[in-house]
Amino acid sequence: MATTAATLAVRNPRTGSADHTITLATAEEVAAKAAVLRENQRGWEAMGVGGRCAVMARWLGAVKAQAMAIGEADAVDTGGCHTSYVQGFITMGNIGGWLEDAPKAFAALEWQSMSTSMPTVEVESQVVAYPLVGVISPWNAPLMLALLDAVPALFAGSAVLLKPSEVTPRVIEALFETVRQVPELAAVFDYVTGAGDIGQAVIGQADTICFTGSVPTGRKVAVACAERLIPCNLELGGKDPCIVTESADLDRAATAVLRGAVYATGQVCYSVERVYVHASVHDEFVALLVDKAEKVRLNADNPRAGLIGPFTFAPQADIVMRHIADAKAKGATVLTGGEVEELGGGLYLRPTVLTGVNHEMEIMQDETFGPCIPVMAYGDVEEAIRLANDTHFGLTASVIAGTAEEAKAIGKRINAGGIFLNDTFLTFAKMRTFGSDSFGWSGYGSPRIGPESIRRFLRRKSLLTQTGPVADIQDDHHLGPKTGAPK
Repeated sequence: MATTAATLAVRNPRTGSADHTITLATAEEVAAKAAVLRENQRGWEAMGVGGRCAVMARWLGAVKAQAMAIGEADAVDTGGCHTSYVQGFITMGNIGGWLEDAPKAFAALEWQSMSTSMPTVEVESQVVAYPLVGVISPWNAPLMLALLDAVPALFAGSAVLLKPSEVTPRVIEALFETVRQVPELAAVFDYVTGAGDIGQAVIGQADTICFTGSVPTGRKVAVACAERLIPCNLELGGKDPCIVTESADLDRAATAVLRGAVYATGQVCYSVERVYVHASVHDEFVALLVDKAEKVRLNADNPRAGLIGPFTFAPQADIVMRHIADAKAKGATVLTGGEVEELGGGLYLRPTVLTGVNHEMEIMQDETFGPCIPVMAYGDVEEAIRLANDTHFGLTASVIAGTAEEAKAIGKRINAGGIFLNDTFLTFAKMRTFGSDSFGWSGYGSPRIGPESIRRFLRRKSLLTQTGPVADIQDDHHLGPKTGAPK
């Protein structure tokens, strides 16, 4: 008797209803797809970076034709925010940027010269792509974060097997409508749907893994990769601080902090999650922040008009409310917001400003991932830096001061990979410049942004050619500095 494939209902974050289903893959299907991708990868890598760029340029054209539809699908998945509707165009920028950067990145890895330690030996480099890259992507910014890894891996010459979050699968389906229009790309780029067990199956088949998600799941991914002795790159979120100094323009600071904390409902790994303000200006800053926060509009009535959407993943609302309740129980005061509202089936939280917070509270220690802004006063710069560094995380941080020089001096002492000075939310500014490392629990592995991020998917070989006489074991005792061998 034929068996029916298992399916999973997918919740719409705006309505609260399950209006979509996905077919759950099995471990056997993951293995079968991985085998096909591996076989096809050989020809893909053999094209060379120029040949791959030609194929990817055709994909760029297909994405351009469907950019609006891709954005609409992303908006349905996430509940709708400004970034969702332009995801198709962000994808175009990603592909187009690598069309320029990939050939340069390969050229930078080329080396051919005589050895400086053994002058008769010619040294030549070769780069070889990992055959199969597994990408396990999250439910926030589901398309952008999946393609931050998948696109450079494809340019590198790898095949890619993507496992998107089961919470936000619609946009991936829309993306692959464009992939299928380019047969050479479809042969080396595929996806599987499912929950954590399918992610484990992908790890079991891939040669290297890129994972974006929580610290607990990231630990499991790292262990699974270690057991197979394959590399992994992990981005695991943050608890990103912002320091506001006594000399700062407080209106500018409040504007920057509000956007950095609540954009996309605070469901961004580099959202501002804790704010430290000099005691002399604390009250004035908080008053400005509350005033601005209370003017932020929800998008419950119109996803294109409002500024804050619903929680994409319903259980995240429970985590945020637990943090708020813990803070209140330990003495914090909620000045605005603070209650999840169910509107039309979606779960919303208005910008929530808290004062009287301290580092004994979950909201100052654990990733909240919601539109919350806990504000704490500090006495001097040394205390501000100590508080900013009192965390297991280290993804990004912000410093807002009276001058760029003052902000930079503080920023250089904060343990985080990206430091935003006199603003927040500046990660996109470094997209095609250079990558930065994560500190602490925020991640593991090589940078995922910048031209060098393609190195994650390439292994470098050296080809050593002896152009002179070979060494004779019978004459070994005569070897010395002239040949580079020890006396």
